[in-house]
Amino acid sequence: MLLNRESSGERWRKRRDGKEKVTGELRYLTDMTAEGMLCGRVLRSIHPHARILSLDVSEAEAYEGVIAVITHQDVPGLNRFGIATPDQPALCEDTVRYIGDAIAAVAATSLEIAEHALSLIHVEYEVLETITDPTRALEESAPRLHPQGNVLHRTQVKRGSTDTALAACAYVVHQVYSTPRQMHAYMETEGGLFVPESDGRLTVYAPTQHGYKDRMQIARILGWDEERIRVISSPIGGSFGGKDELNVQPYGSLLALKSGRPIKMHNSRQESVRAGLKRHPMKIEMKTGMDEQGRLIAHYVRIVADTGAYATLGAPVLNFATEHSMGPYRMEHVDVEGVSVYTNNGLSGEFRGFGGNQAIFAMEGQMDRLAEMIHMDPWEFRMMNRRLQHDPGPLEQRILQTNGLEQVMQALAESKLWKRKLQLASSADSEWHDNVEVMSGLSEESSTFQPPWIKRGIGAALAMHGAGLGYGIDDPAGGRLALNEQGKIEVSFSYEEFGQGLIATLEMMLMDLFQCEPDDLSIVIGDTDRVPHSGSSTASRSTTMAWMALQRLKTPFLQTILKIATQITGVPSEHLTTGVKGIRLLTDDPIILEESEPVITYLEIAEYMSQAGQQEQLIFDTEFAYPTTPDAVVGGHYLYTYAAVAAEVEVNTLTGHVKLLANYHTVAAGPVINPMGFLGQIEGGSVMALGFTLTEDAVMDQGHYLTKNMDTYLIPTIKDMHTSLEVEAIEDLPEGDTFGPRGIGEIGSVALAPAITAAIRDAVGVWVPHLPVARELLIQPIETWQEEGVSPR
Repeated sequence: MLLNRESSGERWRKRRDGKEKVTGELRYLTDMTAEGMLCGRVLRSIHPHARILSLDVSEAEAYEGVIAVITHQDVPGLNRFGIATPDQPALCEDTVRYIGDAIAAVAATSLEIAEHALSLIHVEYEVLETITDPTRALEESAPRLHPQGNVLHRTQVKRGSTDTALAACAYVVHQVYSTPRQMHAYMETEGGLFVPESDGRLTVYAPTQHGYKDRMQIARILGWDEERIRVISSPIGGSFGGKDELNVQPYGSLLALKSGRPIKMHNSRQESVRAGLKRHPMKIEMKTGMDEQGRLIAHYVRIVADTGAYATLGAPVLNFATEHSMGPYRMEHVDVEGVSVYTNNGLSGEFRGFGGNQAIFAMEGQMDRLAEMIHMDPWEFRMMNRRLQHDPGPLEQRILQTNGLEQVMQALAESKLWKRKLQLASSADSEWHDNVEVMSGLSEESSTFQPPWIKRGIGAALAMHGAGLGYGIDDPAGGRLALNEQGKIEVSFSYEEFGQGLIATLEMMLMDLFQCEPDDLSIVIGDTDRVPHSGSSTASRSTTMAWMALQRLKTPFLQTILKIATQITGVPSEHLTTGVKGIRLLTDDPIILEESEPVITYLEIAEYMSQAGQQEQLIFDTEFAYPTTPDAVVGGHYLYTYAAVAAEVEVNTLTGHVKLLANYHTVAAGPVINPMGFLGQIEGGSVMALGFTLTEDAVMDQGHYLTKNMDTYLIPTIKDMHTSLEVEAIEDLPEGDTFGPRGIGEIGSVALAPAITAAIRDAVGVWVPHLPVARELLIQPIETWQEEGVSPR
C-alpha cells in the first residue's frame, strides 16, 4: 500500500483534534490557569560538579510576593526520582552533578517576582573536578560521581570465538562511529499546573508519557498513597521520549503543598535545554569480518554511552542498542560489550528509537563498507546475509516469525529510486557524480542543470526494530470498553496523546469494530482517575496494545449490549448488530445498514440500564501484558517491525552542504489502521532523523551547554526537507497472527542516517563515521574546479 497526501477513500479520516490544533484553539496543559495561581521557578546549579557548602533562602522567603520556598528539607518522602533507577535528587542535598540540578524552588505571585527571588537565594559551592569524557569517567583515578562508581550499566553478548574468527576472515572492516547529543525540540516545553484540592488530594496537569508512573513517583516524593494524586496528562505538545521522566512535577507538587495554592510551572526553552533529556551520545567501535564470498563470519562491538549525571533510562537504552548492534544479519561469532557511564554532562535519556538509531547507524555503515570491499551491490550483500524467517532474534531469543524482513528488502529493490541507482551505476555513459538528471517527481528547480561541484548519490539502509519494553521489564497492558451513561461507546486507556494521532487511531479502530460514527464514541485517555492501568505510550506499543485490548473486549461487549437490546425490543439478538447511533437490524447490505433507523439507540439502552441500577453491566475491563519472548534474555524483544530506507542526496562540495532530495521508506508493520497517521509518523521520524544526521548536536564544553537555545541548535526546517517522499506500507501478517498492527512511532527515525551517509559516499566518495556530518569532510578545494576551467562564481 503506497501512502501519500493525495490518497483518498474511507480509510482517510479527519482527526478529531485536527481543527483545534491547526487553528491554535487547543489548550495544552501548560496553557492552563487557576484562581489564586502562583508562579513557580527552580534554582539550578551554576556548576556541573560541586559540593554545596551552604544554602541560605531567608532573603528570598522574606521578599514581598514570595509565598513559598522549598529545599531538600521540605521533601517529606523519597528525595529521588527516576523510572527505572531513582537516583536523581528532587532537590540536591550536598552535591550537584550537572548544571540542571535543582537546589531550591520558589512560588510567588508573579513570574517576575519568582525570577528575582531566585537571585536572593545564596549558595556557597566547592567546585569539584568535572568529568565530561566517559573514557575519563571509567579510569580508576576519576572521582566517583555516585557511591557505586561511574558505571551505570554493562551489557554483554558473546557466542563463538570472535577473535579467532576475525583473524581467519578474508576481509575485516574496523571502524569507530560516534553520534550526537540530540535534543527532542518539542513544541511545548516542560511545565504544568499543580492544584491542591479541598479534599486533601493533589491534581497534577503535566505532560508525560505515562500518568501512572508519574503518580507513583510523585507519591514517593510526597510520602503519600498514590490514590491521593490525580495525574491528567493529555494533550501534550510533543514528547518523543523527553517527557517520559519527571521534569517539573516534583517542584510543582511540593510548592503546591507548602503554599496551599495552585502552582504554574513552565520552563523557558533555555531552561528546557539546560535541564531536559537528550539522546545518548554514543561511541561505537565495530570490527566485522567476512569470507571471500561476502558471508558474514564475526562481529566485535564495543559501545560507550554517556548517560550524564543520572540514570534516567540509560540502562534499558544500552540494552536496546546492544541488541540492535547486530542488526538483522546472521553471524556465527559475536562479541558485544556495552557500558553506560555517568558524567557531569547534561542528562541523556529516552528518545525516539531508544538507542536503536545509534546502533543501526554503525551496523549499516559496516554493511556498506564490507560490500564495497568486495565490489558487491550493498543491497545484494545484505540480502545474502539477512536473517531468515525462522531464525532467532539478535540475542538468540525466540521471536514472532514473520517475513517482514525479506518483504521490505524486496520492496526497496523494486523501488524507483533504487532501480535508478542501479541503472546509473551500470551505465558506462552515466555522468552520475555530475548528475544532471534527477529522479522523476522532484521539483522543477532541482531538475535543472547542476554545476560540477554539485554531486548526487543514492544510498539505502535496513532496520529490524524491537517493539515493547522487552523481556524482564514490567510491561502491563489492558483497557476498558463501556457504554457510558450518555449513551456513548467509551474506551479508556492510560496512554497519552502527544501528537502521534492516538485519538484518531482509537476512533478508527472503534468505528471499524462497531460500524459506528465519531459522534457515537467517547475516548478517555490521560487521566489516572478515569482510566485503567494499561501501560505507557512508549516503545511503539500503544497501537498494538489498544488493538489487542479491543479484540478481547469486543465479544463480551457485543454479546451483552445485544442481549439487552433484545430484552427491551423483543428482537432476537442474532438479528441485531451495532451501527450508527444504535442497534440495527443485521443485513449484508451496508447501504441499508447505514440508512435504516436504529431499532434502539445507545442512549436508550444506557437510560434503561441506569434506571434498573445495572449500569456496571455495560463496563468491561481486560488486563494482559505486552508479548515477550519466552527466553530469559533481559531486554530481548519478541515483536519486531522491519523497514528499508533509500535516500538521494545532493552534496555541494564547495560548502559541504548536504540536501536530502528524495526519501523512500517501506515498512512491514501489519495492517494500517490510520493511513494519515502512519504517513505522518514516517514523515516526522524521517525529519527528526535528518537533523540527527546533518545538523543537530547539543554541544557541551566542560559540562556547560554552548547550544543554549533554538537560535543555535539547528533543527531541519521545511526548506531542508526532502522534495520527494514515498512511503510503502506492507500490511501482511502471518496466518494466525494475534498481535495485530505494530507500532511505527520509531521505525521512521532509525535507518535514515545510514542511508544518507551511504548516499554521501555514493556522491563524493567519503565515508562518514561521525554524526552530525561535518561539512569540512565534504569540501573539495576551489582549485579543483579552477584547474578544470570552471569558476564557482
